[in-house]
Amino acid sequence: MTLEINPLHKLFGAEIIGADLTQSLDDAIFAEIRNAFETYSVIVLRGPVITDEQQIALSDRFGDIQVAFKANQTGGSMFSRQSNIDFETGDIFPPDHPRLTYLKTNMMWHSDSSYMETETLCSMLSAREIPPVGGNTEFVSTRVGWDQLPDEMKARIEGLTVIHDLSYARDKMDKTILTDEQRAAAPPVKHPLVQVNPANGRKSMLIGAHAAFIEGWSEADSRALLDDLVERASPPENIYSHAWQEGDVLVWDNRCVLHRATTFDSSRYRRHLERTTINVRPADQSERAA
Repeated sequence: MTLEINPLHKLFGAEIIGADLTQSLDDAIFAEIRNAFETYSVIVLRGPVITDEQQIALSDRFGDIQVAFKANQTGGSMFSRQSNIDFETGDIFPPDHPRLTYLKTNMMWHSDSSYMETETLCSMLSAREIPPVGGNTEFVSTRVGWDQLPDEMKARIEGLTVIHDLSYARDKMDKTILTDEQRAAAPPVKHPLVQVNPANGRKSMLIGAHAAFIEGWSEADSRALLDDLVERASPPENIYSHAWQEGDVLVWDNRCVLHRATTFDSSRYRRHLERTTINVRPADQSERAA
């Protein structure tokens, strides 16, 4: 294989052409893909629709695959299905179905699984069936957002710790989305606000919908700063809006990228994407600590 890498946006993101994900990738080709991931933060691999098994194989090259969180999983699967289709009947869910209410929470800027204690590296989303119009996924780089902050703001936020809480994020949309059991399964966790990429030393911010409070701050002060940082990171000129093609596989860096879903006519068109979320392997963390 020979890869062609083309920037998608002036600030971040790249399209990769020539990687056949239906075949096993040799180490040299995967090294190019991983380097593009570290450099561009969002990569789009073009090709035919892949199977579950092929997505798992590629995900495993990046790190340890999460078992999908209980509130959004299909029988303990490694996949988190992003779809308006009832796969038991083959029909589109009605507009008032709870599943569609849950999916609306994805329309807020967020970093997948930042509410988990284990460090999340990236998410991988593959397009199995897409609507003819609408349903873009939008991305912003908090690495770019950090670079664009004034020095006094950088000095103010470096060293802060943020409490990430799934319940806080879901309650913004609908307080009935999570059960008590689901809330208990995802207690609040703490992460440094400013992150450092171990591959290149570049700084970014771990913010978004799951970032509930700054440790030691009031809710009002926390929200003022955290909302301001998201707003600073996401002006229109900083957004990459991905118009899906069937077979696309997107991989993005959850340490430095926020994303959000956008609307489409879900009562008319079918949409089926499958997401795997990948943690940093403990061995990789140990190597960085050493």
